[in-house]
Amino acid sequence: MHARFFPSPARQFAAWVLALAAMLLAGVPATAQPQGASDAGLIGSDRIAVELYVDAAAGAPQQGKEFLLALRFMPSAPEWHGYWTNPGDAGQGMRLSLDLPPDWEVGEARYPVPKRLLVSGLMNHIYEGPYTVLVPVTPGPSVNGADVGPIKASVDYLACTDQICVPQSARLIARSGGDFARWRAAIAPPLDARASFAITGKTLRVAIPFPASMALADPYVFVANERLVAYAAPQTFRRAGETLVAEIPLDAYGTGKAERLSGILAFGDGNGFRFEAGLGAVPSGGELVAGPQMAVATPPLWTLVLGALVGGLLLNIMPCVFPILSLKAIALARAGESEARARAEGIAYTAGVVIACLGLGALLLALRAAGEQVGWAFQLQEPGVVVALLVLAAAITANFAGLFELPAISVRLGGERTGAFATGLLAAFVATPCTGPFMAAALGAALLLPVPLALLLFACLGLGLALPFLLLGFVPPLRRMLPKPGAWMERFRRIMAVPMALTFLALLWLTVQIGGRPFGGIALVMVFGVLLGLFVVGKLQRGGKMAWPAFALVAAPFVAFAAIGLPSVYEVKAGEASASILAPRTFSAETLAEARASGKPVFVWFTADWCLTCKVNERVAIERESTRAAFAKAGVVPIVGDWTRRDEAITRFLDEHGAAGVPLYLWYAPGSRTPEQLPQVLTPELLATKASAGG
Repeated sequence: MHARFFPSPARQFAAWVLALAAMLLAGVPATAQPQGASDAGLIGSDRIAVELYVDAAAGAPQQGKEFLLALRFMPSAPEWHGYWTNPGDAGQGMRLSLDLPPDWEVGEARYPVPKRLLVSGLMNHIYEGPYTVLVPVTPGPSVNGADVGPIKASVDYLACTDQICVPQSARLIARSGGDFARWRAAIAPPLDARASFAITGKTLRVAIPFPASMALADPYVFVANERLVAYAAPQTFRRAGETLVAEIPLDAYGTGKAERLSGILAFGDGNGFRFEAGLGAVPSGGELVAGPQMAVATPPLWTLVLGALVGGLLLNIMPCVFPILSLKAIALARAGESEARARAEGIAYTAGVVIACLGLGALLLALRAAGEQVGWAFQLQEPGVVVALLVLAAAITANFAGLFELPAISVRLGGERTGAFATGLLAAFVATPCTGPFMAAALGAALLLPVPLALLLFACLGLGLALPFLLLGFVPPLRRMLPKPGAWMERFRRIMAVPMALTFLALLWLTVQIGGRPFGGIALVMVFGVLLGLFVVGKLQRGGKMAWPAFALVAAPFVAFAAIGLPSVYEVKAGEASASILAPRTFSAETLAEARASGKPVFVWFTADWCLTCKVNERVAIERESTRAAFAKAGVVPIVGDWTRRDEAITRFLDEHGAAGVPLYLWYAPGSRTPEQLPQVLTPELLATKASAGG
């Protein structure tokens, strides 16, 4: 039995320093033992006293026959509490030393089901009021024919309130008596079946046998292994038949490894049992029965399907789709060819969009199942993906400008179905950084639903995105509204190089924001090499010669240079949003809790540099002098979370509020327990009006 004082870095150490400072300010001695206390009976302090009892019903100690010792802890006032064997983020478990012959075996201490106490983001596993810890002892051969004498013990433990902690130490002599029957009943009983666990990604998954008919209120797994899990992180529970599956985020500073697992499963009203688990298979899926996602009501499936369809359709006019409007505009013009070709290309384009959305959705679900904290548009949080999109945008701009021809995605008159399919793939990949209206509920629910239903929603999103082109392929009157194909299409293609060039510049800015200026500079060198190679390809194509081997020879040195240089200059920055006239605080659970406790209105928004909808909303509604003045007058506390790079805390928070991605806008009125989720497209005066109305 051992002690642990705030073993995790930074915040746990800070909490321990604060506890020591409080002790010194209060003038509390390090060992609170009453003056003149003897080695018999009650020895402790005026905070939490402790007595040692031996079970008289067991009779005289006999070799190989287990008997129980009981440590009875009694706080002097309700505000004092003790700790479980694993105290959590802060505190100290009991440290017990028994004065016994060396051949006597002391078993693992048995505890009641502890309670949770969250203080300043630190989770404590505690006991309030009197509680008893039982310790099994099995005598060895030395008990035969020997005068054992009274059992003596020394125990170190910690007594705490919400503001102060006092180390305790006592020297005890066991005495007969005590209410062992009641104390046994209070101990968490052992599970009569073995559990299994697996560590998947950054999540501990535990499969615990649990009758499907048994009620489950407020479940929580108290993990005895120290430095394994994040104690304050939300736990998720699913029922899979007669098995309860718990998913617990790992401690970011821990080892992330365990050969065996033990703990207590609590399931409401002080009920629970202790379990042992070994490495093994853990069922996937199951019915969600508890966890942060339970706070988000899942709408009926038909509304989610409709939301995904309409949301995908509206993506065609959302700002985050503007960079690919050039591709779509030319595809619309090409649909004015023969009816058969128009239908074929409409189907091919739709197939590309739907497959891309399904692929992104499947990858997102797989990463989340592996324990990764990712959300919608996760691909744009990866520097390598952003650099690849930067090169792709440059290549498409060069293609539109006539620098070279790429038949696979040609936009010239008479293109093939493969070109429409490739354009659909590209359109969906670039068009999904942000969530538009109607999409939020559908994509948020997709992260909670079983995999087949989740993939259905992703497919509906793709179908909605491709719907205008599918209709053009199958509704002749719509096609007749388009200009007839002709030489104008080539001029139009050149004009469309301008928005693609603007897209390239936006991606270059994003590259610098994600990796720093040197990172952006090397990426630009690679882009130059690729464009130089494409220029050579264009020259050879116009001469009727084989072109693409030359491209490889020209571009390869630049790509190799970037492959070496980019990782070496990549700057890992903290997630900080761009400067704002609102002077917001940076999001964290602690910052939000402190702001809500202030009694003032709180506005929280989540953004990302790659989210064009976010940036439009910031320009239109957030970064306005009228908004700043209204916030200052009403005392609104602004908080911003930057999701440009992957941030597990923000991803968890988005999950808890049913959001698959950004933007997310929340308004906390003073004293309200739940926030109001604002629309994803903000009007200019919405925030000022909310502030003026007092929330």
